[in-house]
Amino acid sequence: MRPNLYFNSKIVQNMYKRQLQSCLQKLSETFPVVSVTGPRQSGKTTLCKMTFAGYDYINLEDEESRMILEQDIKGYLRAHSNGLIIDEAHYFPEVFSALQVVADEDDARRYVVSGSSNWLIRQNISQSLAGRVALTRLLPLSLSELGNADEIDTNDLIYNGSYPAIWGKGRPAFAVYDGYYSTYIQRDVRQIVNIKDMTLFRKFVRLCATRVGNEFVASDLSSEIGVSVKTIQGWLSILETSYVVFLLQPYYRNIGKRLTKTPKLYFYDTGLACYLLGLKSSHDVANSPLRGALFENLVVADTLKQRYNAGLDNNLYFYRDKSQREVDLLMENGQKLDAFEIKSATAFHKDFFKNLEYLKTLYGEDVVRTQVVYDGVQEWNKIDSGFVNFRHLV
Repeated sequence: MRPNLYFNSKIVQNMYKRQLQSCLQKLSETFPVVSVTGPRQSGKTTLCKMTFAGYDYINLEDEESRMILEQDIKGYLRAHSNGLIIDEAHYFPEVFSALQVVADEDDARRYVVSGSSNWLIRQNISQSLAGRVALTRLLPLSLSELGNADEIDTNDLIYNGSYPAIWGKGRPAFAVYDGYYSTYIQRDVRQIVNIKDMTLFRKFVRLCATRVGNEFVASDLSSEIGVSVKTIQGWLSILETSYVVFLLQPYYRNIGKRLTKTPKLYFYDTGLACYLLGLKSSHDVANSPLRGALFENLVVADTLKQRYNAGLDNNLYFYRDKSQREVDLLMENGQKLDAFEIKSATAFHKDFFKNLEYLKTLYGEDVVRTQVVYDGVQEWNKIDSGFVNFRHLV
């Protein structure tokens, strides 16, 4: 096993070269307001300050800053019309309607709005800034942003996750996620909704980690925790809006097949999933019965990061029919599909292509590319078929 390299100096030097930066620069040329949402500690503030180095900055999580803004919101925005980064904007919703007014007054004014609550930011944007704002998402570091991912053992990648504090500052993964989870439960969740029994909610979050890569059936969790299905669905929406988990939707066309319509659950970050599962090291990951599911999560989440880093929407799906034929990841481009089978094995086997070939019989020439993404070293990469190391998928 290769050593854990998360203190590697080359990685530290490369970590702040975020791929979303060029997209933000282009969007700011034509939009008066650019929004950057993402999970807490994903690097939003650092990215915004680096991308818009000449802009002023205010953090509305700070009570004193909110008090300054309360005195004259529009006046403050006008006084910083050459560029202003408004961090954690959801703590002061009144700023969104004021942004609408001052942005309409002068189309040369530029503002950047960031925050860790996707639901609160988007709710306010839809009410006040529709048509005036470009929406982007910044997730934790992608494999390509790490720079030296080829040198890092897969179990280390899964266990450490992808938060900048771990790779850039050398902080132990367990300590980072312990602090993240505590802050998330005590502050972020309570800001979104008033949960009466936080003990049951904590149990729900940890049970979600045991279902990584599996279909999310709310009634199963309802029975296990002892709350209603509606409550489970509400709790899930909290995890989604705060960038803890996302659902991969099933892909289906009217082809006469009985296809599943239940989405699969993934975490935006495998390190947090490992923390919730009680895994204490990369050795624990290697020996976990969920190692295959965590590997799949790593690949799917990284593919989603590549989409968001390019300013693109989520176009990812999976295929599964009632005969349990499954293809782990589909990427839809118009009517065309790229299909990927994800295997945590380090050795390639021809049977890995079986479900991909079946998919091609269903959708014919609409399937442009099929690949097996695995944890091995050797690669055979063609446009229409082949196998590739997961680090080189995108």
